[in-house]
Amino acid sequence: MSVRVERDKETGVAVVTLDRPERHNAVTLEMARELGAAWRAFRYEDEVRAIVVTGAGGRAFCTGIDREDAGRVPQPSSPYTIDDPLLAIGPKANDLWKPVIAAVEGMACGGAFYLLGEAEFLIAGENATFFDPHTTYGMVSAFETVHMAQRMPHGEVARMALMGGAERVSARRAYETGLVSEVTAPGGALGAAREAAAVIASYPTEAVQGTVRALWSTKEASRAQALAHAPHLVTLGNLPAERQEELFTRRGGGHRLR
Repeated sequence: MSVRVERDKETGVAVVTLDRPERHNAVTLEMARELGAAWRAFRYEDEVRAIVVTGAGGRAFCTGIDREDAGRVPQPSSPYTIDDPLLAIGPKANDLWKPVIAAVEGMACGGAFYLLGEAEFLIAGENATFFDPHTTYGMVSAFETVHMAQRMPHGEVARMALMGGAERVSARRAYETGLVSEVTAPGGALGAAREAAAVIASYPTEAVQGTVRALWSTKEASRAQALAHAPHLVTLGNLPAERQEELFTRRGGGHRLR
């Protein structure tokens, strides 16, 4: 299995780890199913009162869907719908309202935002970078930008999405714009997230979950409406798969960090 779940009965904290460091924790179709199953299982585990999600290896939190798996997902012909295996990898998509904290080290890009967008808050090591390469490869960033627009100012989301792979947002800049709530020394994000989760888990769970639900209700309607537009924007705007692959092969290049 490429998704590890560890539970600490003493603190009430569980840690969900994406465990494919050799592939920068890119999500396979099997991992997507494992993540959904993990979030749904937590709904019935009263001893788990707060959760941390992170990536193994330190080089990346997650780099989105594994490109080899992405090509194996058949798509409907209608431009108004899409089969996206990442849609249900987050806790809120699986009706989990226990608090989730993301601990980010290294790269977090593209499809990683499905997970980050459904966490309560993010803690990042100084080496963390955030970017969205979709436009670079002829792909529409729709679901990703909707998720990030809930957490960052419009201009910052627009710049990150439109600059594509040419620019990466540093952990410090992510903190300045509100995407990240705490920056630690490199390698310190998981420890800091565990500590915060343990504090939250020590409080009455009914009050904590009610607060999580209240926070999400403030933006649920606009978020759902925006996500409803995403499927046809993607199907209408994406280049054919073979052209995307050409661009992916051709455009390695450097990037700017800010």
